[in-house]
Amino acid sequence: MAKSGQARVPTTEQQRHMFDVIKTHRHPEKNTAIMQISFKLGLRAQEIALLQIKEVARLNQSGTDFKLLEVMSLPAAYTKGADAMGRSKTRYVRRTISFDVDTFDKVVRQIAALATAGAEINPEDFYPPTKRHKGKSRDLPMVDTELRAALEEYLRIRPCK
Repeated sequence: MAKSGQARVPTTEQQRHMFDVIKTHRHPEKNTAIMQISFKLGLRAQEIALLQIKEVARLNQSGTDFKLLEVMSLPAAYTKGADAMGRSKTRYVRRTISFDVDTFDKVVRQIAALATAGAEINPEDFYPPTKRHKGKSRDLPMVDTELRAALEEYLRIRPCK
């Protein structure tokens, strides 16, 4: 069967069963909050792993009390393709270079002038700049009552650090 490009989403009954199982295992509050974030906000595992409390709640000065935010702002550095954890084994290697004709003629004239002057020529000095993705943060409304309840329960019992 061909892949459709979409991940399978558990049915409501499967989700209910998953939450029942979570309650019987270690760290039920934390795991419930993680699964609620996944289901209700649609975050990927890497995005959830990188979340910090400041993205979901404002702590008071002592760090003992909090107020959940109404909207979570997920930084672009956390998202897919950003290699936020720096674990990507492959590095981008430029395979082709595109120039318009005028730019190419200008580069050839620069190289010819440097060669005539006897200067050392480094080809990388003449490559056009690569475009870096400058992502924007995603705003995710945290309005679901089950999500908010799970987050509040976890934040109440989490160890203060």
